[in-house]
Amino acid sequence: MDAPPSPPGTERTDGSSVRIGALVPLTRPGWVEAGQHLLAGLELAVHEVNDAGGIGGRPLELVVRDTAADPQRAAAAVDELASLGVAAVAGEYHSVVARAAAARADALGLPFLCSSAVLDALTEQPTHWVARLAPAQSHGWQVYADFLLGAGHRRIAVATQPSVYWASGTRILREYLAPRGGAVVELDVRDLDPTAVCDELVDHGVTALLLLVGHPEPAVPLVKAVRRDRRLAEITIGAPAGQPEFPAWATLLGGDGAAVPFLRYLPERLGPLGARVGAALRERLGRAPSFVAFEGYDTVVVLADVLRAQVGADAARVGGPWSCVAVEGTRGQIRFSRTPGINVWQWTWAPTQVVDRDPAEPDRFRVLHAG
Repeated sequence: MDAPPSPPGTERTDGSSVRIGALVPLTRPGWVEAGQHLLAGLELAVHEVNDAGGIGGRPLELVVRDTAADPQRAAAAVDELASLGVAAVAGEYHSVVARAAAARADALGLPFLCSSAVLDALTEQPTHWVARLAPAQSHGWQVYADFLLGAGHRRIAVATQPSVYWASGTRILREYLAPRGGAVVELDVRDLDPTAVCDELVDHGVTALLLLVGHPEPAVPLVKAVRRDRRLAEITIGAPAGQPEFPAWATLLGGDGAAVPFLRYLPERLGPLGARVGAALRERLGRAPSFVAFEGYDTVVVLADVLRAQVGADAARVGGPWSCVAVEGTRGQIRFSRTPGINVWQWTWAPTQVVDRDPAEPDRFRVLHAG
């Protein structure tokens, strides 16, 4: 049986372990479910690395810090982790938070492997200290736009809130769809309640509404309002950022939360490693693991490979190792490269799917498109 998760904030101080700092959102307003899945993947992989002999005979250890989706808190955590002598920093789910952590890690010369955040501009300048496993937002959201076009959608509304992440997503969709005959109507939910959003959707004659907003508020009230408006019976509701991935979505929305396409980063079929890890994650979480849990596991697989390569050199500072990575992850072979327009080392790309919850069986996911 897997060892129970270690409490956040605990660490050894006798120098016997090789430590990795882990940034995860574990309290509100962070997306707590995502943080729990990310941490489960990180911890499972650490457990397995140590069962296999650790790093040059030394145990690998996570030093966990809760970001609570706060960029300033994340940056301060990076400073603290650096002072504790961690070999690298890993994790984070929220893009704006990961960007703050990446900037601080780059300034300190501390390696940071970002597990889940997708914002293209993770750093302002090119850096060899930061790498990312998740696909860049421009890649994933263009895959999503291809799905929309293939489903016949040309006039699309986005319900948005102020955020660098949502603004970036809107721009990606607009720039990709426009030359292909599509158009994007932007609806700012600060100015429109759910009923007013429904009226706008009717007035603009859109066939799809994308939720570029927080969960559960205001995403859940928006879904309920659209589902109950007979004028919008044929409209598609989408959530490219992945809000329907986690159980809370189905719990809060029931059948209304089905048939809402979103992005996830898994292959259609897991290989032997992915299947074994998926079973172990299910046991650890008590439910089916999300793609975020697999991202957490793969993060440690990569860092363990990097750290082993540094044994006999400087295991406490493993700067600039990403170009040499070639490891088997749960979702395929992981290598990093320099990608045009992206300033960090990037895995190009993790498998990308558009899926939804099956209306006939909301706990089952249907693959609608792969890119």
